[in-house]
Amino acid sequence: METLTFDYPAGTRARSRALVGVVASGDLEVLLEPADDARTTVRVTTSVDGMARVWGAVLERIFGAGTLPAARLEINDFGATPGVVRMRVGQVLDMIAADDTGARQ
Repeated sequence: METLTFDYPAGTRARSRALVGVVASGDLEVLLEPADDARTTVRVTTSVDGMARVWGAVLERIFGAGTLPAARLEINDFGATPGVVRMRVGQVLDMIAADDTGARQ
């Protein structure tokens, strides 16, 4: 097991919490909580050691622009591919965006 932490600039505070995915073979879960500062912090706990560079590249593509809501993300990984990571993070961001617009009840 390896734990990695990444930090990115962010926009305004996320308004809600969200959870997507499940920790199972080849998948991951993403938990999101609002953050009070203009930063997004991502903590990854993964069963695959030695992949910090790959995680950094995938997360930089998602959060590097600094325009997404300020949040703390907890990612629990059990060997997901980069495509699954992007999908799950996208799902959790879509959930909080729906909460912000009132589209999800």
